[in-house]
Amino acid sequence: MFSTSSKYAVKALLYIALNAAEGKRILAKDISGPMNIPKAYLSKLLQDLSKHNMVSSVRGPGGGFYLTEDNMKVPLIEIIQVIDGDSRLNSCLLSLTNCDAEKPCPLHDIVGDSKAHFVKNLQENCIGDLVDGIKEGRSVLPI
Repeated sequence: MFSTSSKYAVKALLYIALNAAEGKRILAKDISGPMNIPKAYLSKLLQDLSKHNMVSSVRGPGGGFYLTEDNMKVPLIEIIQVIDGDSRLNSCLLSLTNCDAEKPCPLHDIVGDSKAHFVKNLQENCIGDLVDGIKEGRSVLPI
């Protein structure tokens, strides 16, 4: 359900949340290796996220990326929407343009409830929640 770009964005934000702070910023090149994300691609994603206030950055010597408390509270769905737009999560799994409740595709009813639950979880959770899970040992981010 996530595009590669969205996966990269979430991984990068998690890495930043775990390894940077306002006084200890991190560069895109320092994220790309451990997270296995092409540097130029990552830089573009982080610029897009920065424009939408989902990651904070400072240019110049001592610059880099970090997350503020407000950045940590951004719902995951907003991150996905910035990267992929609204259509990715709302699109038909078979990529049919006229799939909806009135004219469902063959998979529509099979994934309908689970897809709605997934979207609801993205609306209710933020990067901070994922970071808490990592810090508490409920999940891992290999770095």
